[in-house]
Amino acid sequence: MADEVQLIDALKQVIDPELMINIVDLGLVYEVAQQERVVNVEMTLTSPACPAGPQIIQQAKMALEQLEDVDTAMIKLVMSPPWTPERMTDDARDQLGIF
Repeated sequence: MADEVQLIDALKQVIDPELMINIVDLGLVYEVAQQERVVNVEMTLTSPACPAGPQIIQQAKMALEQLEDVDTAMIKLVMSPPWTPERMTDDARDQLGIF
């Protein structure tokens, strides 16, 4: 079974096409859990009407399913709690010039 670091690293490959920062550093990923060969992810978007949403979700699914110990990735989109810039890592804030 993949460990949490491997799962998070896979999700870091997914880049928000508008902000050009990965979804983990943006704080969009709320929960990652693996049971056997299935990974369940709860994540959000920067806004409910994010036009890149379907693309981001599909890329997250594909990134996880490329791992050797993952057969299926289930991505659940949640809007609560809503995303805020405070969820971003310091690296993401630096890239966007937010101090």
